[in-house]
Amino acid sequence: MFVDESKAKDYLLVAAVVLPGQLADARRTVRSLVLPRQPRLHMKKESDARRKQILEAFAGLAPAVTIYRAGTTYRTELERRARCLEALVADAAEAQHTHLYLERDESLVRRDRQQLIETTRALGCADTLAYRHEAAASEPLLAIPDAFAWAWAKGGDWRRRCAPVVDDVVDV
Repeated sequence: MFVDESKAKDYLLVAAVVLPGQLADARRTVRSLVLPRQPRLHMKKESDARRKQILEAFAGLAPAVTIYRAGTTYRTELERRARCLEALVADAAEAQHTHLYLERDESLVRRDRQQLIETTRALGCADTLAYRHEAAASEPLLAIPDAFAWAWAKGGDWRRRCAPVVDDVVDV
């Protein structure tokens, strides 16, 4: 599972599952879309034409995408993230996923790690679900949840373009 967030409207934590046998091809696809002198793909910085190209390419990879959404019921963004992360880990444990990659945000790593320790222990998957925070420039597949999070948050035609690979939207 590769995970990124969007704070544009609702708080979204987006998980894209790429199966182990598809990882190499998916990384090749992502790398092929990175332009010269561009350290990584990031939807916020792309033109509309590139965004369409990226979404089409990522949809072609057929990742299983789940969007965890926390509205204003929770007081803070940290609380929203925590509830989304809890739901995501519960789903990962149930589906028996073995690896969870979160896009690194230094301000969140320590808090996330503590929550991941507590949540995986409580769910009995501490020995079977490995998790890491990675920089998007070093793990190309983090571009996939970034793209779908951006498109979903933008709405309209952008959301329509990613809808075929969005398996579920979970309100927490």
